[in-house]
Amino acid sequence: MLFQSIIYGPIHSRRLGTSLGVELMPLDHKLCSFNCVYCECGWNTPVSHPKLPTREEVKAAMEKKLISLTAKRSVSETVCQCNGLSGEAGPIDVITFSGNGEPTLHPDFLGIIQDTIALRDRYCPNAKVSVLSNSTQLGRPEVVQALRLCDNRILKLDAGTDTMMRRIDLPVNTNLTVEQIIRWLAQFNGDFTLQTCFLKGEHNGEIIDNTTDEELTAWYRAVETLRPKQIMIYVIDRKTPEEHLSKISREQMEAIAAPLIDKGFNVSISA
Repeated sequence: MLFQSIIYGPIHSRRLGTSLGVELMPLDHKLCSFNCVYCECGWNTPVSHPKLPTREEVKAAMEKKLISLTAKRSVSETVCQCNGLSGEAGPIDVITFSGNGEPTLHPDFLGIIQDTIALRDRYCPNAKVSVLSNSTQLGRPEVVQALRLCDNRILKLDAGTDTMMRRIDLPVNTNLTVEQIIRWLAQFNGDFTLQTCFLKGEHNGEIIDNTTDEELTAWYRAVETLRPKQIMIYVIDRKTPEEHLSKISREQMEAIAAPLIDKGFNVSISA
């Protein structure tokens, strides 16, 4: 499933509410620093010179959409007032950077975030700016600077061991380690949301299971070190590129969350 426009939605996100999506990667193929076995966008497509939307194109498309949504909201509010009703119709809860790959790979990511915040403040000041990131670009200072400007930094850590992280996420940089990711995440001093997908299955003859005692112990240790303000754990919800994967039950997800909840962590479950 690929998003085929720079700005898409608003759509209902099971984790974020009413979300206006922003696509910074190519519109015809996936481009990511991970090649996750469960990614709804499928596998990476090698392209010599991928076409990314420019900063100017993103700003223009976003402003056009926000003007349209603001006009529709004004009409709806007028209708409500004429009918003696109250409340604001059709709010946007969040502007979300996600889509066909890793948004922080865009070379103008910082500038685009700055433009987005300015447009948000002008047209929908109550909306949050959120970025869903796989954490691989947190070694770049300009990416960290951009993320610090956002309301919600939703950052991935799918496993506590290198072996399982590499089996699940298939990083393009095969030297990437969990220790590196944890060190980069620690820059935010807990002011971020940690996102983890739990799953079981097999890929290329290797077992995938980040719910074993060994894997959970390592993941819990990372959580204790990072102490994120929120933890989102979720299961596969759509068709995956690797067919030999299975969904974790709600009961098992609650069991995974329970030790952290008992310690005072804010854990949400999408299962």
